[in-house]
Amino acid sequence: MKETNIYETDELVSQYCDFQYSDEYFGVMNFAKACAQKAAEYSKSTQRKRALDLGCATGRASFELARFFDHVDGIDYSQAFIDAAVELQKNSRIRYAQNAEGEFKKQILIELDAYDFQESSPKVAFFQGDACNLAPEFKEYDLIMATNLIDRLYQPQLFLNTIHERINTGGFLVLTSPYTWLEEYTQKKFWIGGYVDENGREVSTLDGLTKLLSPNFELITVEDVPFVIRETARKFQHTISQMSVWKKR
Repeated sequence: MKETNIYETDELVSQYCDFQYSDEYFGVMNFAKACAQKAAEYSKSTQRKRALDLGCATGRASFELARFFDHVDGIDYSQAFIDAAVELQKNSRIRYAQNAEGEFKKQILIELDAYDFQESSPKVAFFQGDACNLAPEFKEYDLIMATNLIDRLYQPQLFLNTIHERINTGGFLVLTSPYTWLEEYTQKKFWIGGYVDENGREVSTLDGLTKLLSPNFELITVEDVPFVIRETARKFQHTISQMSVWKKR
C-alpha cells in the first residue's frame, strides 16, 4: 500500500491555514508573524533585497517578510500548501474548514486585506521544492528563514552543509525547531541531535547545528519562540520552538 503523505491532506492544509492566519490563542503571538518580525529585526543590517522562507506552508511568514524585503521566495515541500498560498495570493481570499468537534466543521474565510498585505503580496513568489535539493536559481539571499523544518528533513545535513552557498556574505540564516526528532521523518542515523554518541555524551540539536554551520556562520543568538496549534475547539498543541540566528562570514 502506498504511504500517505500527511502534508498533502485537506485536513492538514486547513490546520495550517488556521495556524498561520487565525487569531492568537492563550496570549501566544502568531508564530509565523513572530518569526518573520524577529528575522527582519536580526537582519536589519543587511540590504534586505531578497529573502527565502523555507517551509513556508500556506504563506503567512512570506507575506510578513515582504513588509521588509524587496522580494521573498516561499518554498514548501507540500504542493497542497503551496496551492493554498498561491490561491490566497491570486484571489486575495481562501476558505478552509476549521475543526470544531467530531464531524462538526466551521467554514473560515481568510482575506488578505484583513492583514494589510496589499503591498506585500506582489513581492512574494511561491514554489514547491525540497530544502535538501533546492534548484540552483534560489540563491543570493540576504536572509533565509527555515521554520520548524530541520527535524522534518530526510537528510538535514544536505541542507545545512550547502545553505551558505545561497546566502550573501553578511546575510542571515534563521532556524526554528522544537527538535522533535522522529524516525518516520528522519532516519536516526541522520539526526543531527537528540541522541547519545558512542562515548555516552548527549548531543543536542544546537550542538549539531553548531558543528555543521560554524565553518561558514557565526552564531548570533538563541531564543525560545512558543506557538499554539488548534486541533479542535477544545484541543490545542502548545510547543516551544528554539530559534537560532546565524550570520554568514
